[in-house]
Amino acid sequence: MLSDQQKYNVYDNDCPARAFLDRLADRWTLLIIDLLKKKTYRFNQLKKEVEGISQKVLSQKLKQLERDGLISRHPYATVPVTVEYKLTDLGYSFSETISNFIDWAEDNVKHVTTAQKNYDKAQE
Repeated sequence: MLSDQQKYNVYDNDCPARAFLDRLADRWTLLIIDLLKKKTYRFNQLKKEVEGISQKVLSQKLKQLERDGLISRHPYATVPVTVEYKLTDLGYSFSETISNFIDWAEDNVKHVTTAQKNYDKAQE
């Protein structure tokens, strides 16, 4: 067991940060956190904003993010029950990294697709 002063090393096979890193690197997780950085969302609002995500996957991702302490879930006693999601302080601390990652992807997608086409052409 590591003390608070010891560092985790994701390159070690038994490092618990590996599983967490896997969840954080998931495209749906990145998109959900980036949206929640801007405001509080209800479930159906998130589903509408994140095109292509199924209701089941969104529900799973929100539960994982809540379990990991990155988002909080706030149910309201309405019929049907209204539930809102927002980032925790921990989630906000990660959201800047995500924003930079998303900005980089949007800014460089043209270069990546060009490199992929060039690579594929050279493999023929």
